[in-house]
Amino acid sequence: MPTAYLDYAATAPVRPEVRRAMRPFLGESFGNPSSAHKLGAMAHEAVEAARAAVAELLCAKPSGIVFTSGGTEAINLALLGVAQQRQAPGHLITSSIEHHATLETARFLERLGWAVTFLPVDSQGLIDPDEVRRAITSKTVLASVMHANNEVGTVEPIDEIAAITRERGVLLHVDAVQSVGKVRLPLGDIDLLSLSAHKLGGPKGIGALYVRPGVSLAPLIHGGGQEGGLRSGTENIAGIAGLGAAAQAVARDAEAEQHRLTQLRDRLADGIVYTTGGVRLNGPPTNRLPGFVHLTIEGLDGHWLVKELSRAGIYAATGSACASGQTEPSHVLTAMGVARETAKGAIRLTLGWATTADDIRFAIQVVPQAVERLRSRRASGDDLAAEYARDCRTARQHVIAGLLTSAFSRLRRSIR
Repeated sequence: MPTAYLDYAATAPVRPEVRRAMRPFLGESFGNPSSAHKLGAMAHEAVEAARAAVAELLCAKPSGIVFTSGGTEAINLALLGVAQQRQAPGHLITSSIEHHATLETARFLERLGWAVTFLPVDSQGLIDPDEVRRAITSKTVLASVMHANNEVGTVEPIDEIAAITRERGVLLHVDAVQSVGKVRLPLGDIDLLSLSAHKLGGPKGIGALYVRPGVSLAPLIHGGGQEGGLRSGTENIAGIAGLGAAAQAVARDAEAEQHRLTQLRDRLADGIVYTTGGVRLNGPPTNRLPGFVHLTIEGLDGHWLVKELSRAGIYAATGSACASGQTEPSHVLTAMGVARETAKGAIRLTLGWATTADDIRFAIQVVPQAVERLRSRRASGDDLAAEYARDCRTARQHVIAGLLTSAFSRLRRSIR
């Protein structure tokens, strides 16, 4: 059966050149970069070469790149690193559609006494820069805004926001996990920027934080002083080498890839919207990431459709979450003013470096058929909600069983 992977916003397949770059450090070149001998020197050189590659992708200096375990840690290091430098709580500005890595860190700071402003967005998911200006007070220390939304793909006016924060003496962190290498992002007045390798075709478990010279952060992890003292611990050499190779590939192909993915994206969106009734495209028509198609399907639950598509060979995503057998709508769509019931019918189709025209033709054929099948089943009285609730319970049971099995295995080993 043919398949098409259309979930690049979740993760991308690892590029061949990334696998080649990582392979030596999973074998013969296993040294610790802090060691003084030849193997240590080889590992150290690999780390610094990757740091230079990431810096070149961002048009930054290598000294400003701090390697982390991924985008979530980079975001935490940015926000908590700024906060812990202060003796008293301050004020943070962010938006209502940020990734949970930002939202939950902001809520943690609230519990520590920080004031947090969650800015609204319009119906396309755009932040009004004037809202940022109005939110700044004498106690504002930091603003954290994503460059491009991870669900609908809306690209925010970061240049305008950065000019405002710079003018008012407020630090700006940008979550660029989804946008790096896909759309233009000059650092300009940005102070901190987070990224993740696996969104670029690199390995999971590695990311980076750009820190503007002169910006001071408190470390999250204490120890041997690696990564300028901000992220102690022996470096993940293979992962770092993979990130460096992914950064080089993205930088090399950026302009042509943006054009290719924009064409494929528009072909996919038009093919589904024009052949399927009750389908709406979310987010701005043009000011969004090249590979993002986010749809709401009238009268359907997005989880039902994602499951149906998976059976047909299309791997997609939805922004809602399975909780207690119920579907919770995406916080991004509700912040955009989409009604809760409508938001439950959302699916996200995202493209990337290995997506082909054949994948798009296959999706245009399969998605309308899957929608029609589900609508027919619903019209005939099939209890899709009950089926979905059973699936959620089954998934949780599998997770619990796996955890118990792992726990018993550890117990048996400890007894021996």
